[in-house]
Amino acid sequence: MSKQSRISREKSIHRTKTLFEIFLTVSVIGAGGYIIKGIAERSQTVGYSQYYAEPETSEEEELPDPDKVIYETYNVPTKDKFHGNLILVNENYRYFSGDEKLVSINEMNAEKGRTLFSAVDPSETDKMMIVEDVYEPMASMIFDFYDATQISNILIYGAYRSTDFQQQLYEDDLAATGNEESTRVAKAGFSEHESGLAFDITTYPDYDYQGEGEYVWLTENCYKYGLIIRYPENKEQITKIQSEPWHFRYVGKPHAYYMTKNNLCLEEYIDMIITKYYYQNDEHLEFTDDNGNEYEVYFVLSDDASDVTTIPVPTGKKFEVSGTNVNGFIVTVYKNENTEQPITEPTTVSEEESTGESETSESTESAEITENTEVTEPPTAYVAGQ
Repeated sequence: MSKQSRISREKSIHRTKTLFEIFLTVSVIGAGGYIIKGIAERSQTVGYSQYYAEPETSEEEELPDPDKVIYETYNVPTKDKFHGNLILVNENYRYFSGDEKLVSINEMNAEKGRTLFSAVDPSETDKMMIVEDVYEPMASMIFDFYDATQISNILIYGAYRSTDFQQQLYEDDLAATGNEESTRVAKAGFSEHESGLAFDITTYPDYDYQGEGEYVWLTENCYKYGLIIRYPENKEQITKIQSEPWHFRYVGKPHAYYMTKNNLCLEEYIDMIITKYYYQNDEHLEFTDDNGNEYEVYFVLSDDASDVTTIPVPTGKKFEVSGTNVNGFIVTVYKNENTEQPITEPTTVSEEESTGESETSESTESAEITENTEVTEPPTAYVAGQ
């Protein structure tokens, strides 16, 4: 083979090799592009299945219900179920005395410069006493009665009695009547007077108060001061006590209002709260008084297996807790009155009760009586009811 032919052959082989490399490169690039295209197509967004329900979206965030009542816990000594303004004391429920916060009625009058009414002290050393929180409502009522009628012969003839004194009255009545049991005086331990929450009114010089005539004002208006006629005429079958229009009992304004407006004696009211308005029931007792004050009342069973009973109370609202002397506690919520004060645990009943609202009437001191009231000595036989 000539040299020229050999060179021509080598050029032909080189050209073929070059063309093959170009073809191979183009093929690889094409295959790569095809693969990339396939990947891109397979990576497109997949739509929702026809069986998929797209979640609903809300433009506004759901806010908590401002009207929902939030409760927190309030612990009280379980034994305090025997104390408070709403305790029931009668022939079935004994009063457990010993820690009453008492004041002398006449000494309180002297301290405040009041001479419109006075109390019959049993002796110079034995003063007529009453629970401190009851003195102001009692005084307010008597002063407002004077403003309405100009009558100024009211006398407090009975209030707190010791158990020993109650026993003496009971025995004296048996001796006077010759009966084996008294129908006019409660047995020692079962009289409201031993609680210091009750007082008897009379008038001088006759000492025969029946709540008639202009004195009806006291019967019709006492609820405004948190007081009730404890033994009304039409409730003898329930109270087991004859009518005593002179016997007033302090229960607090909300309860006195509801009982008066619904013609309930204390036995009926306590039974209604305990059986119908238990805390865990959907329904609590709610009412509004004549002044637009709103209240909520419910019952909490005492935890007799523990020294402490936990009571649910609404956050930020004023409330009061009273024992029933039966089986638990009654909570009274003042729905119109907010409080920023933190919940504190009570140490004694008297400490808790001392934080209650003042019952002072605006017109308490409106009657300007300058002279001392002259009171003739009452009869020595002291039987002023239960």
